[in-house]
Amino acid sequence: MALEQFKPQLWSRRFIVNTDKALVFRQVVDTSYEGEIQFGQVLKINEIGDIDVSTYSSTGGVTWQDIDDAQRELIINQKKYFAFAVDDVDAAQMNVSVMDGGMRKAAHATADEIDQFIAAKYTEAGIKNASNLGSATTGLDLYANDMPDLLTYMMRYLKEANAIGTPWCVAPPWFMQLLRYAQITNGTNTFDSPNAPGLTGDGVYGMGFRFFESNNVSNDGTDYRIMFGTSDAIAYAGQLSKIEAVRREDYFADGVKGLYIYGAKVVRPDHLGVVHAQFSGLTS
Repeated sequence: MALEQFKPQLWSRRFIVNTDKALVFRQVVDTSYEGEIQFGQVLKINEIGDIDVSTYSSTGGVTWQDIDDAQRELIINQKKYFAFAVDDVDAAQMNVSVMDGGMRKAAHATADEIDQFIAAKYTEAGIKNASNLGSATTGLDLYANDMPDLLTYMMRYLKEANAIGTPWCVAPPWFMQLLRYAQITNGTNTFDSPNAPGLTGDGVYGMGFRFFESNNVSNDGTDYRIMFGTSDAIAYAGQLSKIEAVRREDYFADGVKGLYIYGAKVVRPDHLGVVHAQFSGLTS
């Protein structure tokens, strides 16, 4: 087989599409810093400070203010690889199902790693430890009838931080069950429709939030760290850096391997919150 006939763009295109579909937390972060990146690269994120407004007097002068510009750094410091064998790369490139199958598995595994990496950013949330949000030491015992109050507090804290845009929340399946149960039993307007479809990468809307369901919400088996915020809270950049075919010397087969690089940074902690909670039952 002629490895020089390997077409990396065919494989990488399927990897990107499959990764985008599988990755939940990537749907709620700011990806505007993505582009041509390299491992170890430091992306500079500029932040302009507040501008003062003063009372004008015709007899007084104008006081000039220097703009305070701060920079936050998004470091591309994570890299993951995949490598799988195929009998014949040339033949696989002619068979879309084989390409999709291999890249779907690779993309899902990579997306899972990235999801968990972003989910761990809950430690940098600026909205936390309020009595109605729980803490790492005193997590909330949640029932369905607690959900309306909890959501209104989550929304309130974001509004008080002047967060703009549609708030999001990434939650485990049991949290979503409590929301649905609250709507069914109490008529709480949790979702736009009482028969809202199963959650996908697009999420569902309700109570002012865009909800996403994920099994990658950080937890220790008891304490779940449910993140919420707006899209400007976390900056993320990642890309498939390399993909190539090789001849495996130990087998009569070829191999496809790829390297994915990425990084994430909480740039607006005041627009990111975390609820520490556990499932206690549908009714108290």
